[in-house]
Amino acid sequence: MPKIASSARRLRIYIGESDRWKGKSLYHAIVLKAKELDLAGASVFRGLMGYGANSRIHTAKIVDLSSDLPVLIEIVDSEEHIAKLLPYLDEMVEEGMVTIDDIEVIKYGNKPPRK
Repeated sequence: MPKIASSARRLRIYIGESDRWKGKSLYHAIVLKAKELDLAGASVFRGLMGYGANSRIHTAKIVDLSSDLPVLIEIVDSEEHIAKLLPYLDEMVEEGMVTIDDIEVIKYGNKPPRK
């Protein structure tokens, strides 16, 4: 099985589960926009507990079940592909945080990397 190493960028978007964009959940809208822009892929992770700028605790414990759990959207792609999504995030994300970092990627599989 071929192994390919390369440099890339990781975009992380931290939002709340109840955040909306044009009638859809914000995380859903962001993933659809990333796909439309032909980014390599996106994953959405639902947090068990967290808090943000407003210091309100969000938790998945049954006793105090929150309907606004933390959500993390992670996208790994080239710098130029990540840059395509940023103007849309400026418009879509009203409250949250975005981080971008340089990473090394090791990809396993038979499919050649996208140029």
